[in-house]
Amino acid sequence: MLINLKSRIQEPEVQELLAYSVFPEPEHLNQAIQQYTESDELHLEGYEGEGQLIGLLGYIHTGADEVTIKHIAVLPENRFKNYGRGMIAQLLEKHNPDRLIAETDQEAVEFYRNCGFVVYSLGELYPGVERYRCVLEKDENTED
Repeated sequence: MLINLKSRIQEPEVQELLAYSVFPEPEHLNQAIQQYTESDELHLEGYEGEGQLIGLLGYIHTGADEVTIKHIAVLPENRFKNYGRGMIAQLLEKHNPDRLIAETDQEAVEFYRNCGFVVYSLGELYPGVERYRCVLEKDENTED
């Protein structure tokens, strides 16, 4: 189950996970911490297992039926164990959006593909760095 981490944003274990989602730009960590601290619109939730914070997921509602993932990270030793996929599934179950969106780089694009997202190249938004828009649409054939 996802737990609210906004009140724990200053804890080292929360900041460590958040840092993985903004690596390799350390100044982006401070910007992200400030954004989560100041904005009521941004949500920061995490997954704990056996008393340890394993992963986190930051997101915002960007439309009536749309959620955009801003940050997602899992501790390196717990990657490839479906924690990231599980957090996305819980987010979908909790909010039931028509569309879930994320923007990512080459390193994480396969993760989103494997979770069922359709991936679109945004081109080289930063010098030498291709970015991708990942979109997961609700299956209209699925009954609620």
